[in-house]
Amino acid sequence: MPDARTPEPSRRSERSRHAILEATRALVSEVGYGKIAIETIAARAGVGKQTIYRWWPSKGAVIFDAFLALSEGASGPGVALPDTGDIEADLKTVLRATAAEFADPEFEKPIRALTGEIVNDPDLAAQYRERLAKPVDEAKKERLRSAQRAGQLAADVDLDLVLEVLYAPLFQRWLHRSGPLTAQYADSLVDATLRAFGP
Repeated sequence: MPDARTPEPSRRSERSRHAILEATRALVSEVGYGKIAIETIAARAGVGKQTIYRWWPSKGAVIFDAFLALSEGASGPGVALPDTGDIEADLKTVLRATAAEFADPEFEKPIRALTGEIVNDPDLAAQYRERLAKPVDEAKKERLRSAQRAGQLAADVDLDLVLEVLYAPLFQRWLHRSGPLTAQYADSLVDATLRAFGP
């Protein structure tokens, strides 16, 4: 019989992975992306560099997974948007939550670091699109299709364009730090989008 005191390898691996992701998020918040190295993540997490390289090929990939795990705890891939039958109320709920998330320092620093890496790393950009952006956008479009069926959006509207009009101004304001990300601002974006694409 196996010794009951011997740690389960899969459990130990999961603990190490969790520690690495936690350490990465903490370091991004404390020192910023530029001062992080695989060595500093390993030291903070209490693991060897080879443990990190077993799961991730680069610093950017670790940061992406750290952000992805954070997002999955809140509004990440696979989640369905609210569908109360009122597209205006539902979009305002979602966009207010998005604005609050972008304004939250715990989310904001990893998102900003990840955004900078995506600009310079095509492989990471492709990973971001496939694992995060695409599934989340599909969930959003499914809610918009429901609104189309209910006659609340024009039947022939380009749903990708609706999402760009809805989210791009918020992202730009966050990226350039050009104004507050308030609930009122989120509501104004929903109002403008529905005026543009209503039936």
